[in-house]
Amino acid sequence: MPLNDLLATVKQHPGIQQKTAIQTAGRILAQGFACCDYPNGDDAAVIKTASGYELLATEGFMPQFVHTDPWFAGWCGLMVNISDIAAMGGSAVAVVNSIWGKRDDRSRQVLQGMVDASHVFRVPIVGGHTNLAGEQTQLAVSILGRANRILSSFTARAGQQLVVAIDLRGEYRQPFLNWNAATTAPPERLRGDLSLLPYIAENNLATAAKDISQAGILGTCVMLLESSGVGASIRLQDIPKPAAVEWQDWLCSFPSFGYILATDSVKLPALLKLFADRDISAAHIGNISHDKTFKVSHGGRTEIFWNIGSEVLTGMSARMNLNEKIC
Repeated sequence: MPLNDLLATVKQHPGIQQKTAIQTAGRILAQGFACCDYPNGDDAAVIKTASGYELLATEGFMPQFVHTDPWFAGWCGLMVNISDIAAMGGSAVAVVNSIWGKRDDRSRQVLQGMVDASHVFRVPIVGGHTNLAGEQTQLAVSILGRANRILSSFTARAGQQLVVAIDLRGEYRQPFLNWNAATTAPPERLRGDLSLLPYIAENNLATAAKDISQAGILGTCVMLLESSGVGASIRLQDIPKPAAVEWQDWLCSFPSFGYILATDSVKLPALLKLFADRDISAAHIGNISHDKTFKVSHGGRTEIFWNIGSEVLTGMSARMNLNEKIC
């Protein structure tokens, strides 16, 4: 597929287009938020404390996903929240959940998936809200985390290098484009992989990071660049990808372990080695620029995927003081 057609197709992916709903929520909710010490609207909200930072995040799940794969939805309730905390340079403390459904096997599978993930990631479920008199199974999970130093979407700078790190040791969990490298992996390996992000933050190996979301690799890049008010040029062929997967699918995929990071040139070798030492595929894919365009190159061609200066995705910027997410 020609590059311009590929990028046009990816740009219309629902995972990206649904992020525009954040604009509406942001305009309304911003009226009720006082100024904070740290700009929120990131993978997690940041609350400064005397000893560091507390992190708060939440995830709601599409009813179709919960209906089709209830156990994995429950598992993801913890996994994606823990990943959001890690993306901010933090470690998860505990989660609470809200589940609406029936007294049936689907609800039991959702709950069991949460319990199984809790044991694997060693993050306790400490409360929540349950209603089993509903007509449709619905799930939302919220998480508390802590960090000593913050990685954020608001701190990427022109002149820095853009890095993508993804665990390719997995496969798609049908029927969705969810790249699952987690449920069959050794628990201690999963926990060790996640601990890389707090280590990166505390050792200043990156200044900005974002968890690859349902918006996929390119959509998540746009969110990071938009928040920081910068642009970037990347090389498509340098993005880590399973050999048998087509670009159109991969760029719209949600990986169980996937992060985009911004780092200085001098820190780049150490950052890449950190991931390589744990057999996680990481690569320098491009450079961050003052030019507020997001350009993608491949096969001798370069196309603009997103004009950060004139196209709004989430509307998040450093002046916003809220944590509102649509996944």
